[in-house]
Amino acid sequence: MSARLPLGAFSMSLAVKDLGVSRAFYGALGFEVVAGVADDGWLILRSGDCTLGLFQGHIPENMLTFNPGWSSENVTLEEFEDVREIQARLKAAGAEFVNEADPRGTGPASFTVRDPDGNQVFFDQHVPAPGAGPSTTGETDA
Repeated sequence: MSARLPLGAFSMSLAVKDLGVSRAFYGALGFEVVAGVADDGWLILRSGDCTLGLFQGHIPENMLTFNPGWSSENVTLEEFEDVREIQARLKAAGAEFVNEADPRGTGPASFTVRDPDGNQVFFDQHVPAPGAGPSTTGETDA
């Protein structure tokens, strides 16, 4: 098997019942808020290399999240596998899709699949495809 480019930043996205209570719990573990808008129901927390997304009312269940094109510090990578290439590879492998990115796009995009045990895995690319420059399609999500 050939080496692939990294999938990008990894985090666990948690569907929480009470954002404030969850923030306090993870704060007691040493997590600090690095992004998000509490009034909009979401925060991104980090402790060392570990990143958690807390989402109240945004996602139906917990899921693994990969951000192709970003390092763990949300810095754009020079080389990465575009979200649409990852999607095509998973389609060819017979993955079960929850939603899909437009395969013709070049801008930021996302898709969600289920692993063999039913867990959701979210691929959320916030930057254009490598070599594409700024998005000309206005694509943000499929």
